[in-house]
Amino acid sequence: MIHELLAADRILVDSDGGVVQSKRDALRVLSGLLSEPIGVGRETIEKLLTEREHLVSTGIGQGVAIPHTAVDEAEKQAVALLLCPNGVPFDAIDKGPVNIIFGVVGPKQATGEHLRTLARISRLLRDAATRSMLASFESAEGAFQFIETEDEKLG
Repeated sequence: MIHELLAADRILVDSDGGVVQSKRDALRVLSGLLSEPIGVGRETIEKLLTEREHLVSTGIGQGVAIPHTAVDEAEKQAVALLLCPNGVPFDAIDKGPVNIIFGVVGPKQATGEHLRTLARISRLLRDAATRSMLASFESAEGAFQFIETEDEKLG
């Protein structure tokens, strides 16, 4: 379940667009949020996420990006979330800006778990109403509670 890998303190709501203005900003902020829970330095995570983005953008369209990577030293899998109502250029497949950015980092040896998490996030965000509602939250706590409720509905 997504909400078991996420925490309200790993959700940043950038209401005024003052923190996340680019893909680079997003990867930097996600790396900082994910560093402690997985036990790996921010710089290492940022480097790996950036390398992954150079292969192909994780901007999947419809306002969503899911930057992800695996790290040998990671103790466990973790998720962070950036909500950017103003939108961020992310080289998404549909060329549009993204406003929901889930970051996923986990151990290299847990490929199956990593893929299941990415698939579950995609399922959660499949519905336009869900994406719209999530992008509208002004607090990390509200966004987390919403994700928890929607995640549990998925079963």
